[in-house]
Amino acid sequence: MNTYLTTEQLAERIQYNPRTIRNELVDSCLLEGRHYIRPFNRRKILFIWETIEQDMLSQASDTIAMAFEPEEV
Repeated sequence: MNTYLTTEQLAERIQYNPRTIRNELVDSCLLEGRHYIRPFNRRKILFIWETIEQDMLSQASDTIAMAFEPEEV
């Protein structure tokens, strides 16, 4: 069973601004049909929490933390 969240509910869970989710993440990181749906082909977006969480966790394990030293000018 999927958990469907509004933009505001998703923003609370991932600590992002709702406007950032709508303007920057939708259609770049979050894909329609996989991460969200538009019920009855309307404007309202419902996010599928389990898929988003799974993708966030899988990407976190694919990265390697590296030390950063700024170059001196």
